[in-house]
Amino acid sequence: MESQRDPHLWKQAKARVGFRMHFRSYLVINAGLWLIWALSTSFLSGSFTKQLFPWPLFAMLGWGIGLAMHYVSVYNWAGKERSMAEQEYQKLLKQSVS
Repeated sequence: MESQRDPHLWKQAKARVGFRMHFRSYLVINAGLWLIWALSTSFLSGSFTKQLFPWPLFAMLGWGIGLAMHYVSVYNWAGKERSMAEQEYQKLLKQSVS
């Protein structure tokens, strides 16, 4: 018999898995972009002595900001949101009783 899942914990678990998948995609794709940059630079200049501007930095920076925001929303705010909602609920209960 399958045990009942706590819906809040299940939602949090799915969010954490989603972040891990996002992080893996970030690593794999950015590694590929750096590889493309390194190979194209070596073919264009003939050696690694004269390098072109490292354009993969733009992708890493932009996507990294989004990844950091995703991390904060999943790991830092998940518990606080529930406690804030419960505090607000208690406040509304007190107001409705008065």
